[in-house]
Amino acid sequence: MFLFYTFVIASLILSFLFDRKKTIKALKIAYKKLTKILPAFLTMLISVSIVLYLVPDTTISKYLGSGSLYVEIIIACIIGSISLMPGFIAFPLAKVLIEAGIKYSVIASFTSSLMMVGILTFPVEKKYFGSKLTIYRNVLSVIIVIVLSIIMGLAYGEVTLW
Repeated sequence: MFLFYTFVIASLILSFLFDRKKTIKALKIAYKKLTKILPAFLTMLISVSIVLYLVPDTTISKYLGSGSLYVEIIIACIIGSISLMPGFIAFPLAKVLIEAGIKYSVIASFTSSLMMVGILTFPVEKKYFGSKLTIYRNVLSVIIVIVLSIIMGLAYGEVTLW
């Protein structure tokens, strides 16, 4: 992250040196857009925090570690879709789940759906992109998550084709 922030600050300084008026104009536009989206984002963040508080790690691992692999992948996708969380929480949680014996393909389904599918973010996305595009994006994301999980299962020997 440090490198990313350094790159962004350096780019901003460079932009400012080349054209101050455009840079200031861009910063004003960015500020207006941030203040416009901030209420919806804070509402979503509060909703996510409540869900994370109500659903502990042990509950997640309990439902992801029993049954058929394909059923586990689907359950992981569903749980991930409704429990949005940032990557800096999701990936350490994935490590905990791996240590608890959860298969890699199930972890792939869970973490990918956390990042790609947004049930909790649907109202925000609908507001900015419309219902049709939001539904298409989420359906396509679920398909990608399932395919990715099966590929991960093949790579780790958890899934066989025949």
